Amino acid sequence: MILRLHPQSLQFPDPHQALGPESDAPGLLAVGGDLRPERLVEAYRHGIFPWFGPGQPILWWCLAPRMVLKTADFKLHPSLRKTLKRFLRTPGCEIRVNHAPEAVIRACASTPREGQNGTWIVPEMQQAYAELARRGIVQSVETWVDGQLVGGLYGLRLGRMFFGESMFAHRPDASKLALCHLVALCRRDGIEWIDCQQNTRHLASLGAAEVPLDGFLAHLSATVDQPALPPWSYDPDAWTHLLERP
Repeated sequence: MILRLHPQSLQFPDPHQALGPESDAPGLLAVGGDLRPERLVEAYRHGIFPWFGPGQPILWWCLAPRMVLKTADFKLHPSLRKTLKRFLRTPGCEIRVNHAPEAVIRACASTPREGQNGTWIVPEMQQAYAELARRGIVQSVETWVDGQLVGGLYGLRLGRMFFGESMFAHRPDASKLALCHLVALCRRDGIEWIDCQQNTRHLASLGAAEVPLDGFLAHLSATVDQPALPPWSYDPDAWTHLLERP
């Protein structure tokens, strides 16, 4: 049975109550509520996230198993390493962090994706995550070329956990370059897992893998309530945590 959230309560049902793989909507846990910052933070703290399309009510999900990129397992393939090094030494090419999070969110919503018709990042979601960015909870890592935003990603950082939400690329490898710096920042700050939510071949090729729900929730309980970090900024020294590893 799918619980309808009370508009005044921030409480969510136990994530284990989400619909199982035999259902028509595996992972669906609850419906309703709103996207106020406090509710969103409470959801992510317990492994729950919103995902719905235009014209639908707010739907809340907890997928099992969960796709996670352990930052120690990130695969910096030789071709990507070469691309990254060339990008970093090319004039006009730069990685920026939290420079234009709202632009990143809009670009993630508007960029066409193979196999998808439309976007789940509806206007209400864009507004909600933009507010979280203003509060220093949503972080963006951005790829810029000659003053133009050509790729990037955004997600929530709670304690020592990062919840990836979406990424986009308007040039080849632009989102991967942003992901490289995200991994570098996470390694620098002791963030061991990046939540990727759903299993995709693209994420698996970069080292992400599924973990059991109980293991994922145990990791959250140990990390999300750790002391908050200041909002990230671009750190050229963080590359040592990526490029100096095999």
